[in-house]
Amino acid sequence: MVDYPDIRQMRAFLSVAETNSFTKAAQLMNLTQSAISHSIKSLEEHLGVCLIERSGKRLSITQDGGVYLNRCRKVLRELDLAHQELTNLKQWSQGRIRIGATHSMMKYILPNVLREFRECFPRCEVVVNTGDSASLINMLDNAEIEYAFGMRSKHPSWCQYEQLFTDQMGFVMSSAHPWAQLSDVPADKLQDDSFLVYGRSSETFRLIREQVEKLGVKLRISMNLDDMEAIKEMAKIGLGVGIVAPWVARRELNSGELSFLMCKGINIERDWGVYYHDMKKRTLPEATFLGIARLVCAGVEI
Repeated sequence: MVDYPDIRQMRAFLSVAETNSFTKAAQLMNLTQSAISHSIKSLEEHLGVCLIERSGKRLSITQDGGVYLNRCRKVLRELDLAHQELTNLKQWSQGRIRIGATHSMMKYILPNVLREFRECFPRCEVVVNTGDSASLINMLDNAEIEYAFGMRSKHPSWCQYEQLFTDQMGFVMSSAHPWAQLSDVPADKLQDDSFLVYGRSSETFRLIREQVEKLGVKLRISMNLDDMEAIKEMAKIGLGVGIVAPWVARRELNSGELSFLMCKGINIERDWGVYYHDMKKRTLPEATFLGIARLVCAGVEI
């Protein structure tokens, strides 16, 4: 391993080279001239070369000194920039926050959180990643994100989970669909239609299948989609009955484009929340982001 010189010696050399004077360098660094001379001598001994030639009161940088000076400038500039960046991160108005969220949370919940957060911290960089809960928890473990928003699932002991809201899924269909005239869907009618479901490998699909099988019914699935928007669009044009939570289709339900019904005997309930490292000290922007998320999620119409 290379034994690098003391950074104070490098700064003393840079000051002498730029002022062409031991006296001015000493004043600039608020040190004595003797201290500057000692630093330069120690640096030369450490490097085994002569950096500055002295001829009476005149100074000149040697060839070796010129080479080392260029490198010193770059190294010290990078160190100064690193210090400034760290200082900026500590300030309330700057920094960076990295979050992860499932696609549904990212599309329907977090935009409101991000809008409120941006008003509080306009200069804070926000990095957003999407994925399923398992992949987001893995990112959290690798320190790639500060928060992971998604459905509650099995998680490691080091991972803290905080519940934000609970929803209950039901059926959405076109206003022209026969079910749209019902107050709820009897279980024996489930086999009369085809369904649009979200990803077979997802936790949501597992919950749907578990609840339906309790009734002794097997759903006829017409489409297996990985996007809630696609499920709603297919339901609008009558290509099947979608299984979603009301907050995902709030706009379409309010406009009358879709109707929402529950089914007797089926309780597809899901917990939504945020995962984070409980022992990690949070910055002010991170703590504020979580606080805003709590408020926004508390107002979700489920």
